[in-house]
Amino acid sequence: MPDILLTHGYFLFEDEKEQEIMRPYVPLGLLYLSSYLKHHQISVEIFDSTFKSRSELIALFQANPGGIVGIYTNLMTRPSVVKIIQAAKKYNWTVITGGPESANYIENYLLNGADFVVLGEGEQTTKELVQALKDNNELGNIAGLAFFDKQGKLIRTAARNMPRNISEYPWPDREAIDIQKYLDVWQEFHGESSVSMITARGCPYQCKWCSHAVFGFSHRRREPAECADELEHIVNRYNPTKVWYADDVFTINHRWLFRYAEELKKRKLKVPFETISRADRMMDEKVVDTLKELGCYRVWIGAESGSQRLLDHMKRKVTIEQVYQATKSAQRRGIEVGMFLMWGYADENIDDIDETVRQVAKINPDIYLTTVAYPIKGTEYFAENQEKISIQVKWEDGSDRDYQISGRRSARYYRYANRYLKNTVEFHRLKDSGSPKLSMKLKHAEKSRKLLEKAAHE
Repeated sequence: MPDILLTHGYFLFEDEKEQEIMRPYVPLGLLYLSSYLKHHQISVEIFDSTFKSRSELIALFQANPGGIVGIYTNLMTRPSVVKIIQAAKKYNWTVITGGPESANYIENYLLNGADFVVLGEGEQTTKELVQALKDNNELGNIAGLAFFDKQGKLIRTAARNMPRNISEYPWPDREAIDIQKYLDVWQEFHGESSVSMITARGCPYQCKWCSHAVFGFSHRRREPAECADELEHIVNRYNPTKVWYADDVFTINHRWLFRYAEELKKRKLKVPFETISRADRMMDEKVVDTLKELGCYRVWIGAESGSQRLLDHMKRKVTIEQVYQATKSAQRRGIEVGMFLMWGYADENIDDIDETVRQVAKINPDIYLTTVAYPIKGTEYFAENQEKISIQVKWEDGSDRDYQISGRRSARYYRYANRYLKNTVEFHRLKDSGSPKLSMKLKHAEKSRKLLEKAAHE
């Protein structure tokens, strides 16, 4: 066995919803960690669980007792990761967890069998920890680490300073996994293929509901030429039909964006892509022109709500007018706009929902997705609601999505909000078409609005 086995606990064939979508992406964080460790002469094997089974991983533990495993944790994989930890400990493996979830629940993961929790950016801490375990050295001097000492006391070492120049990190270790499986699945279900990459780490904005457990409020960008080199390699090696830039806010730094465009222009490289941005970082027409020039076919914007009152409460630092202007600016250039929306935030009332429905119908994004707000531990939103939060399942069986906030409306209420939104948007899309379905859509919108108001009093 290598010095460390890396895995992430996401099994596609255990997730019915994701099987319907079938748009899997590689675990970039693990691939970055793998390449960094290998660069420092630490041998690595990756068990990419996406297309594999849990029994295969357990068999690997059983066949090689006493190894070291590093597990990436996020909000959605908690029950799976706890099962992996338990299986690993059964065969005397040393377990290291990292990622936002275990950073938010240090003691829970340690009490459930993890030996160490890596806090923050993982490369340097994991490298030092694996070396210390191999050499039987002292652990307390390793920054960015949490563990129980021999007396059962929780030790949390000093926070680790993150390197400013992230271009010094090697590219993700894509060759360590079977990327062709990802490409084949995309091709089979969607007639296209996609590969992900990042050009930056972190987000400096302080929206109350968003977790910053790994990178804090930092934002560090790679050099444009180095990103262009990686994109060129991806195209030559994997030949995807498109790319997903998985940055938190792709257009945050306009100067960087223009330099990146110049680098791709030099290489005569234009690859269709989608990414995430903020409306306020798309107010400059040159920015949207540059997105189009680079090959952007879809940009996702976190509108979250049509109520400016709620946006201000979230600390979004964006206005509804900016969302409208950014959407129209992109659509005029043939770039689709996807919009994220959130119901149930703070003291949202029916007037806020009415305003959201009105604004989304007016803005008319190409796609919109809704969710009901849930408090993630470590966020300001969680802290504000801590006294109102309860959960009906065991910690190890659920996630932060299972938290219930007292005073929150029923699930039925939010289903009616979705219907109200859908019918109203469709009515406005049909409004100028002379469609015979127009009056029916209006009736559906009005009915769902009445059902929403009725559900509010349940």
